[in-house]
Amino acid sequence: MMKKFLALLATAALTLSLAACGSAPAKEGSAASAKSDGASYTVGICQLVQHDALDAATQGFKDALKEELGDQVTFDEQNAQGDSNTCSTIINSFVSKKVDLILANATPALQAAAAGTNEIPILGTSVTEYGVALDIDNFSGTVGGNISGTSDLAPLDGQADMLQELFPDAKTVGLLYCSAEPNSQYQVDTVKEFLEAKGYECKYYAFSDSNDLSAIATTAANEVEVIYTPTDNTVANNTGIVENICIPANVPVIAGEEGICRGCGVATLSISYYDLGVATGKMAAKILKGEADISTMPIEYAPNFTKKYSVEHCEALGVTIPDDYEAIATE
Repeated sequence: MMKKFLALLATAALTLSLAACGSAPAKEGSAASAKSDGASYTVGICQLVQHDALDAATQGFKDALKEELGDQVTFDEQNAQGDSNTCSTIINSFVSKKVDLILANATPALQAAAAGTNEIPILGTSVTEYGVALDIDNFSGTVGGNISGTSDLAPLDGQADMLQELFPDAKTVGLLYCSAEPNSQYQVDTVKEFLEAKGYECKYYAFSDSNDLSAIATTAANEVEVIYTPTDNTVANNTGIVENICIPANVPVIAGEEGICRGCGVATLSISYYDLGVATGKMAAKILKGEADISTMPIEYAPNFTKKYSVEHCEALGVTIPDDYEAIATE
């Protein structure tokens, strides 16, 4: 897989290089033509599933691109409803329509886009680790070819520190995540190392999809004192299941991002997904206007992280929160 992916990247880089040298006229209205006067652009948005974090990233992306390009840009926005196969169908439709740029919101959307085209510029967002998502060994921070984007990776050591700060007397931590999401596996593996270094016993509780989330979460709540769940799309789309199990069981959840924390957690060290989307939109504007070459654009990361907590869940579980945490706004 790695050799094939690198070959695709090399082909894309050569295509971009030839276009930059002006060896052939670019398609009018395309990103490569970089017409600054009167150009119009169509951007395809493939979002894996509807939940707070991904919705915010998409909105930030659209707002930023509209601010940069106004009526020159239109969006073909589609949601895969949590199905990676549907992501592929959506991407194929974008390729057929010859959109000027693709936003792939979440890892399965990025993977589908990477498999679907090596010519149309692809920007990922809400993707935790691009090396893991795209099976790139020794990832250096720049994908190359026709792919770049933004990462939602929060400091995993900081999340482990947060768990210890709030629950210093706990002995066991359950790691609840979807095994079908490679970036979730990466996060729990990394957090496990940090937590074990602090003296916690960690246990994996992996579920394959939403159908077995309830059973696995119930087992975890019966066996551990605290649960950690990473930035995981399946959990984010099913927080009610986790809440209805963990709150009655008096088991607090440390969450990888704010939306999950609002739904079932007590605290999180999280980014602003809206701001992440804005950063991605600004990258897209540079690409469409011909001001940047996507093959040389490094992955961008959120600059700020905030300690946040759920007032409702902390009160329900009797968890005392330090003064430097910010309450999550209720909807």
